[in-house]
Amino acid sequence: MSLRFHEIAESRHRILNPLSHDKLNLLGEICHIRSGTRQLDLACGKGEMLSRWASRYGLQGVGVDLSSTFLDAAKKRATDLGVSDQVSFVEADARTYETEADSYDIVSCIGATWIGGGLTGTLDLMRRPLRRDGIALVGECFWQSPPPAEVYETMEIPEGTFTSLAGTAEQLESAGFELVEMVLADPDSWDRYVASQWWTLSDWLRANPDDSDAPAIRDFLDKSRRAHLQYGRQYLGWGVFVARQ
Repeated sequence: MSLRFHEIAESRHRILNPLSHDKLNLLGEICHIRSGTRQLDLACGKGEMLSRWASRYGLQGVGVDLSSTFLDAAKKRATDLGVSDQVSFVEADARTYETEADSYDIVSCIGATWIGGGLTGTLDLMRRPLRRDGIALVGECFWQSPPPAEVYETMEIPEGTFTSLAGTAEQLESAGFELVEMVLADPDSWDRYVASQWWTLSDWLRANPDDSDAPAIRDFLDKSRRAHLQYGRQYLGWGVFVARQ
């Protein structure tokens, strides 16, 4: 899906993944954030995690994302919460963004492991800016049970992209990280993330019937509904995995 499609589909979202507001707060508590904790969030979207944690705990953060649309929303959110002096947002490719080594207490990539070509490659990107005793937060899908072959085709997920929950822990370990905690999405939070996009996309199509992208967006909407209802709720899990080197 193109960046523009994401910007349209998630235009009404504040959190751009299947994590509920309560579970985002729980994740912050798990991380034991203190005033002055420094976080780098790669592919930060609208920056809700950084701004909320800056407001709650006094965190200092930097968010990196390709979307100027999402970053505009992130900056507004930081202003609304009174934390624009604590967090900053950079329009850049998270895959190539350069920063000082060993400079962040938390490095996160929540639901965008495509930046490193998968979980292992993304952990490699996160390793350099992370302090030796820091925390890595990575949001990733996993299979709740082995999916039949038709799931890959219907959901347009190449085989081997994700593994089981236990397999995810093994990938973390193989990359030199220890899994120490996790916060998993549930079916309701999946619905709120995926299904709420359907109404947003339907409204956009009604308002923009002559847009050049309208046929592709309608196709995406149809496929999204079918994939989630037929297979996604049953087979696909998602969570944020808390790890350290």
